[in-house]
Amino acid sequence: MSIDKQTVARIAHLARIAVDDGAQERLKAELSGILAWVEQLNELDTSHVAPLTSVTGHALPMREDAVSDGGDADTILANAPEKAADFFVVPKVIE
Repeated sequence: MSIDKQTVARIAHLARIAVDDGAQERLKAELSGILAWVEQLNELDTSHVAPLTSVTGHALPMREDAVSDGGDADTILANAPEKAADFFVVPKVIE
């Protein structure tokens, strides 16, 4: 399948990029080459290949869903640069 300049212009419009006439000729050749490569891949027989559902084939390890008290406030705030009562103090960002 070959690409014409009108198709290149349409793709550039959809991608919201400005492409001048000189670049359209270069892109026309590059896009035609990409499509030729994809057509070449379509010639492969993949009837014996199972569909890919995961790149690893492994399930993620699960941990026990246990309720906790959320930790100790003194331990959590120990490294805070500034604190007030049991809260972090952060700079004001909205005037």
